[in-house]
Amino acid sequence: MTLSHIRLELARDHDFPEGSSRHGYELTAPLDASGHLDAAAWRDAKARCRVRRFWPGEDDEIGHLRHHGTAWAFHYDVAGDADTDETGYRLSSHVFRVGEYVSIREQDGTLRTFRVASVRPA
Repeated sequence: MTLSHIRLELARDHDFPEGSSRHGYELTAPLDASGHLDAAAWRDAKARCRVRRFWPGEDDEIGHLRHHGTAWAFHYDVAGDADTDETGYRLSSHVFRVGEYVSIREQDGTLRTFRVASVRPA
């Protein structure tokens, strides 16, 4: 099983009409041959499946990739029980390939779209 390092950068939206490479996520996750998140491989490597949220003016948030049923989320409060998950919108059906788009619902409830900027072996 191979893990991939995936970089997501903010796509164009009303706050960032040109998008932004300074706002986004980097995650380490298993992908299947078609570029989808691989739940079976995640179970074997979940401790290594990490996420980093980077946003100018804010501290980076470091956490884990989580999977429940068909839903995927980024979980930051690893040591506690605070509800700090950011959920992916239909991440199980999205392909993680450069140029594709995924949506993440942030902790404040804002749904933002991100472009897959890079995918490489971790």
